[in-house]
Amino acid sequence: MKRKPSISHNDATVRELRDNPGFAVEYLRAALEDEDEPSVLLIALRRIAEAKGGLAKVAKAAGIERESLYRALSARGNPRLSTLAAVTRAVGLKLTVEAE
Repeated sequence: MKRKPSISHNDATVRELRDNPGFAVEYLRAALEDEDEPSVLLIALRRIAEAKGGLAKVAKAAGIERESLYRALSARGNPRLSTLAAVTRAVGLKLTVEAE
């Protein structure tokens, strides 16, 4: 019996983000709702950036140094709001605020 090759959870998520723009919106929205762990948002943005052509391409579109973007979107990153806004614009999304 031949087994189907498996892919990592991260790769599967990136693939779904690439193939389904609506999923990217919901994925980012869910990450924003995780108030206990802010790194979830950064990891979600990193995966979305990977799905939209890679971090180098997104960094260039956002006007950010590639190395800075890698650091900002790491689990230990601490990006400025302007960085988050530039990255979300570069991947075709925007950050918004709404009443709870």
